[in-house]
Amino acid sequence: MFLIRRFVFGIVACGLCLGGIIFTQSLIRGNMPETSTEAAGLPSSELSEASPEEAGFSSSGLQNIEAAVEASIKDGELPGAVVLAARQGKIAYLKAFGNRAIKPGPEPMTTDTIFDIASMTKVVATTPAIMQLVDNGSLRLGDPVKRYLPKFTGGGKDDITVSQLLTHYSGLRPGFDPSREWFGHAAALEELWKEKVSGTPGKSFAYSDLNFIVLAELVRAVSGKALDVYAREHIFLPLGMTETAFQPPADWTARIAPTEMRQNAQQMMKGIKPAEYKMLRGEVHDITVWKMGGVSGQAGVFSSARDLAIYAQTLLNRGVFYNSEGGERLLSEASVAAMTSPQSPPQAANIRGYGWDINSEYSSPLGDLFSGGFGHTGFTGTSIWIHPPSDSFVIILSNRVHPSGGKNINHLRGVIANIVAASILD
Repeated sequence: MFLIRRFVFGIVACGLCLGGIIFTQSLIRGNMPETSTEAAGLPSSELSEASPEEAGFSSSGLQNIEAAVEASIKDGELPGAVVLAARQGKIAYLKAFGNRAIKPGPEPMTTDTIFDIASMTKVVATTPAIMQLVDNGSLRLGDPVKRYLPKFTGGGKDDITVSQLLTHYSGLRPGFDPSREWFGHAAALEELWKEKVSGTPGKSFAYSDLNFIVLAELVRAVSGKALDVYAREHIFLPLGMTETAFQPPADWTARIAPTEMRQNAQQMMKGIKPAEYKMLRGEVHDITVWKMGGVSGQAGVFSSARDLAIYAQTLLNRGVFYNSEGGERLLSEASVAAMTSPQSPPQAANIRGYGWDINSEYSSPLGDLFSGGFGHTGFTGTSIWIHPPSDSFVIILSNRVHPSGGKNINHLRGVIANIVAASILD
């Protein structure tokens, strides 16, 4: 039996003017878990469900999402999708479309499907981990990375700061050379230490997975825990995100949306044996993360729409989440403001917060009608946009790369954002 609690927050001025939020949270039996992998009786929390009008949306407006997604499926852009829209602490729209699998046989998409969220890992696991370490005084964003990772020197890297990694203004290139043959976490670090900057730190923007590989190593160095362990103990379990993890367990497999064949995902990589070719299902799609063993800062997390909604609402609540004992804080209000307000250099064309995209060439989930907010995309076909001015967010989860690479879905992301924005009643 769910216990519903309503909390009304006054208007508080902060980086993005995160306005007053009326938050309704459904609570499920159990207390806050110990921050331990041995914790039992874990809580499972989720937003309350309501009609669109109860959440401040137009029902007829949100119904336009169906036609948009079905058209994209018909055009072969993706096999299926799950779309969630919420406002004022209420899930007003949650619907599954098409199939989560086509090969080897069709499987209908369901709203509880678990997806490889790819680069959304950067903001769901890595960024909050870093900001928690800032909150507790273990890390400073303005420090050079080499203060915490002494091997991160040479090649123009000495003056790169933690904040420049988070905003993608570090000067590092987008990723490792895919033609180089290496395997394992230790080998990846050896590649990382040899990297040279390809742009000017603090001035050149390049969306880079290398930035978040470094950030994951910062989490390990400062906290003493690998990112997957840290995120599970300090982010996912406290929030009750029970369907979110790196390297998901085998009993999740039936609900996981497959991506594509190994030979397609890694056709440029040396050292991949034909025996390793298979449809990826529950195994990370990202090439570099796969070579590193399944855990890194740029990709690797699997999650569901409901779990991501819990996290999104926590950010709208300025870092607070709720359990049966009341409100608990995941992140400081100051950290949430820093993550979600512009941190790019002055006059920069690509505006980023710490981890989050605000207005850049990657902002397709913003659409045309939302003014402001923050979000992120994932290569596999996932995205989120959170809009504090209207106290709303929209989550799109798909496996567009299934079964053999897929197509660009940026148009669909923007269309759905426009529909949701246009459906807001007040």
